Amino acid sequence: MKNPVSRYRLPAGSRRFVPALVAALLLGALPEGAFAGTTKTPAEPISSLWVKPVDLPSRDLFAGPPGPQIASGETFHFKSSDTKGHSDGYDVKDSKGRTWDVKLGDEAQPEVVTSRILWALGYHQPIVRYVSHWRMAGGPTTQPEPGRFRLASDHRTEGEWSWHKNPFVETPAYRGLVLANVILNNWDLDRTNNRVYRSDLWPKGQERRYVVQDVGASLAKTRWPIGTRNDLEDFESQDFVIGVRNGRVEFDFHGNHTDLVRDMKPPDVAWICRLMSRLSDRQLDDAFRAAEYPPEVRARYVRKIREKIAQGLELGDGREARR
Repeated sequence: MKNPVSRYRLPAGSRRFVPALVAALLLGALPEGAFAGTTKTPAEPISSLWVKPVDLPSRDLFAGPPGPQIASGETFHFKSSDTKGHSDGYDVKDSKGRTWDVKLGDEAQPEVVTSRILWALGYHQPIVRYVSHWRMAGGPTTQPEPGRFRLASDHRTEGEWSWHKNPFVETPAYRGLVLANVILNNWDLDRTNNRVYRSDLWPKGQERRYVVQDVGASLAKTRWPIGTRNDLEDFESQDFVIGVRNGRVEFDFHGNHTDLVRDMKPPDVAWICRLMSRLSDRQLDDAFRAAEYPPEVRARYVRKIREKIAQGLELGDGREARR
């Protein structure tokens, strides 16, 4: 190490896990309501992006956000085909007249998992379900392949929002959203995947929601120019934190959007990792079970996510300010 003052690199052995005592001390030292970095009041209420998950330890990641469930073998009426983007899909309507956006292919499973975890952490997410057996009436096939169903008829869409220019860019909750996606290796952080939802039926302060709605390019490997999707061995091959240089964290994150993590500091990482550490192994397993991953695959994904959280906690808390 040429410059031990300006650079800190995690020891090889400690990058795999954090002893329970150290984790407990960190959790105790960092108040749950503590926020990192700038505390400038956003132009919109933070509840439009993030709501503190006071019930986080009890959130059901198998069921996901409250809303309509889909029975195995249910029949949907075909509206149109969707051939835009990496994954093909359909727009369909269920027997109660609700509209769903269906995504097929290798993004379907990881999108359900990543969406469940983001929702558990307090970020707004659409209602998504993974359905392996379903039927379609009036479309190009009667027995489509498994898909991710996203409810589209419970809100209006007001357009896209930018990662770089939004009301929350200086808040720890925004930084936490970026870093949670980094932990899950979602490399497609393009603004075209971000939407502003609105519904007058949602709670006060949440009628307008900033949502990352397409998170299926995850749970694999980030790389230039295009990463992989839904690949366990690829996911296991990458770490989260590499070290710290000049007060800024360096990540094992590669691709088109590394600029989003360029100025992240240890308190930013500690904030989201502390939050994620409150999820139990059972909850994380339930997120993967909801997307019908087999048990042995679920266990390995959960283990790797735990390792990444541990790497973030090892950085320490730095100095934090309350919101």
